[in-house]
Amino acid sequence: MNMFESMLNEFNQEAAVTKKVLERVPVDKLAWKPHPKSMSLGQLALHIATVPGNLAFITQSDVFDASQNNFTPPCPKDTEEINAALEQSILKVEETLKAATEETAQGHWHLMFGDKELMSTPRINVWRSIMLNHWYHHRGQLAVYLRLLDIRVPSIYGPSADENPFS
Repeated sequence: MNMFESMLNEFNQEAAVTKKVLERVPVDKLAWKPHPKSMSLGQLALHIATVPGNLAFITQSDVFDASQNNFTPPCPKDTEEINAALEQSILKVEETLKAATEETAQGHWHLMFGDKELMSTPRINVWRSIMLNHWYHHRGQLAVYLRLLDIRVPSIYGPSADENPFS
């Protein structure tokens, strides 16, 4: 198994878990925030749905200029929008990793802000760090939002307090 197959296997396992977490998002709480500085539940859910696909997309080229983009996630109108965004994101990542070569993965990707370079790193590092690890981080945030709203948290890496066959 090459590194892309391994990463794709991991991604698909995590996508299944992410679907379970996003399925718990209640449509009537999309505007809810745990704190004024936090994203709303809907914004966070949509961000989680789109992060992997967006990263796969922006790493297709060698340079991405962050000054040309708005990184404030919109609030979705319903949970169907979140689920559809996740499905599109999954397809984009699968397409990207299946087409990846060692040369493209090791090729440097540059994050710019106008003329200022913020980061230059092999594309594989961006896929691991931001496309995957950043995604897991936000999914963990969403689990906390669900807990604060007294919504059953699904099992993620083991039984949750709500889905524990041993308690």
